[in-house]
Amino acid sequence: MAVEAVVFDVGETLVDETRNWERAADEGGVPRFTLMALVGATIARGEPHRRALELLGIQPSRAAFLHDHFYPDAVACLAALRECGLRVGVAGNMAVEHEDLLRSHVDFVTSSERLGVEKPAPAFFDSVAELAGVEPARIAYVGDRVDNDVLPALRAGMVAVHIRRGPWGFMHEPPAAAIRIGSLAELPAVLPR
Repeated sequence: MAVEAVVFDVGETLVDETRNWERAADEGGVPRFTLMALVGATIARGEPHRRALELLGIQPSRAAFLHDHFYPDAVACLAALRECGLRVGVAGNMAVEHEDLLRSHVDFVTSSERLGVEKPAPAFFDSVAELAGVEPARIAYVGDRVDNDVLPALRAGMVAVHIRRGPWGFMHEPPAAAIRIGSLAELPAVLPR
């Protein structure tokens, strides 16, 4: 079935979160390497990455996690998909204030905070389908995490696309039913059309 809408996760899919984690470590007064190592450990243990902050007693300001650094291929991919006539959206586990950075590049954007539910909950993906305005089978959901993005998208009946970048992208192995890419530049050519 042809894809009519493409919806993206944010962190480590469209946005490089390196500076966000560095800001959080700086605000918490711990070495950046220490925080990064604990993020890796929580990933390996299957725990939420916020657990690393808890272990160190860090309570960063919301400003520490402003998504402000797009990957070099992100904006061009969003534009290319829109030029192909696809509806393009963003829906991620993030705060409402992060939506503004993304809004000018897509047809719709929402956050887990706005929806009142986080990935991987089925209700999150139901909301994505509603916002996309097409049936789930015609939506491709693109993300770096198998547990939060790929598997729940497949369960929702969507086309799941796993991007291999960021720590989760390299740690997680997607199921055969998912499309796997190494760059967003590859995405327009691999979508069912």
